[in-house]
Amino acid sequence: MQIDTSKLRGQYINLELLREDQIPQLKELARDARIWDLTKTLLVNDTFDEQFDNYIAAALDPRNTGMQVSFVMRDAATEAIMGMTRYYRIEPFHKRLDIGYTWYIPEYWGTVHNKECKLLLMQYAFETLGYQRVEFEVAHQNLRSQKAVLKIGGVKEAVLRKHGLHADGTVRDTVVFSVIDDEWPETKAKLTQLIAAYRVPPDSIKVKD
Repeated sequence: MQIDTSKLRGQYINLELLREDQIPQLKELARDARIWDLTKTLLVNDTFDEQFDNYIAAALDPRNTGMQVSFVMRDAATEAIMGMTRYYRIEPFHKRLDIGYTWYIPEYWGTVHNKECKLLLMQYAFETLGYQRVEFEVAHQNLRSQKAVLKIGGVKEAVLRKHGLHADGTVRDTVVFSVIDDEWPETKAKLTQLIAAYRVPPDSIKVKD
């Protein structure tokens, strides 16, 4: 899938395609155990390097390029890398895709950046790609992400019981949310209002690139 990243640039956040030269910095940022405490996607212990390498290899795997697109997120003001996200399970025939594999360094938790990120990604999916459904899957333990998806307009559809395992072997239920094209105008308006109302406190985020 070809992505025009010029349409993924916002007031607070810019998205760019994942590149191999970004991997060392992403790896160091991802060592913060707080990032994975709820998702348990990676375990920050003596196996972290191997886990992260596998995580990135899957994100860049050419066999998956028709089914996923991985992005690096940058602070539009400082150009600092703040985390990663992904389009995945892309199904052009059915006009649907998932947004996920999203993580931010803690300095950006609770800020406007995630709202604008989701606005940009959903806007591109609905308005540029012409898709009819965007889906989000969240681990049942991750209540913070579930609340965030609800806040941006996601509709809770189902809980898939014992849907998988976390990296530590514990059971994961998956909570499924979606936004469909019929809902997009209202969802977009709500997100736009939330972003417009946000004011970045002076010197609130200081992240070195």
